[in-house]
Amino acid sequence: MYLVGSLAEDPQSVKIGVSEDGNITRFKLALSSSDRGKIIGKEGRVIKAMRSILQAVAARQNRKVYLDID
Repeated sequence: MYLVGSLAEDPQSVKIGVSEDGNITRFKLALSSSDRGKIIGKEGRVIKAMRSILQAVAARQNRKVYLDID
């Protein structure tokens, strides 16, 4: 995911796992502990914005999408 890689200090450490089950897609982000704060953002604003973008794209395809941080 381009957004996560551009926000992280160490983009090579970012791993994105994808699992699909029917019309549900789940993205799992694995990143270094120093990058978690940047990805989550103040009061969770950055991660909420990313989730909104993913949900808007998924809604056009009649799918549900989830973005989790491990």
